[in-house]
Amino acid sequence: MHSLYARVNNVSATMSSCLMALLAAIALSTFLFTADPKGDLAITNVKVTAGRDRRYRNKSQDYALVNFNVSADLTPLFNWNTKQLFLYLEAEYENAKGGKNDVVIWDRIVRRKEDAFINVVGKNKYAFKDITNTFKKVPAAHYALKYNVMPYVGALTYGEAGRTLESLEFPAAE
Repeated sequence: MHSLYARVNNVSATMSSCLMALLAAIALSTFLFTADPKGDLAITNVKVTAGRDRRYRNKSQDYALVNFNVSADLTPLFNWNTKQLFLYLEAEYENAKGGKNDVVIWDRIVRRKEDAFINVVGKNKYAFKDITNTFKKVPAAHYALKYNVMPYVGALTYGEAGRTLESLEFPAAE
């Protein structure tokens, strides 16, 4: 005869095994649903202004101000396993020393499928500055609209919804 404790242990072990198998199937099904969202990205203006670094008051720092237009339809990314999307605008450039830089200048969290139609005319949300403190001798930058799908269960997936076709030069500081 089995005791009550042994029976409860067997039932809970079976239920947890079934639950783990179900979660594994959900996580693997994320890779079956591939979506290709479409988006347009236009950089309308890039301006470089001189300022002061907050940490070192005597040191000058160049800040880039980027105006952009973003329109995208991200509804294909939403399915039954999508919790939310992290959408961000990234500037990709090489600095004067040859180091590759990827800088996030704007972001948004999209939690519902109804909010997945993005149409934003704006400017950078975060300070856009180079580690060398100046944008002189910095080659042109490419801009990309990227996303990160955060599922309820499974791995995070990354992708790109739009990209500028031409690279944009940094003008001289004002």
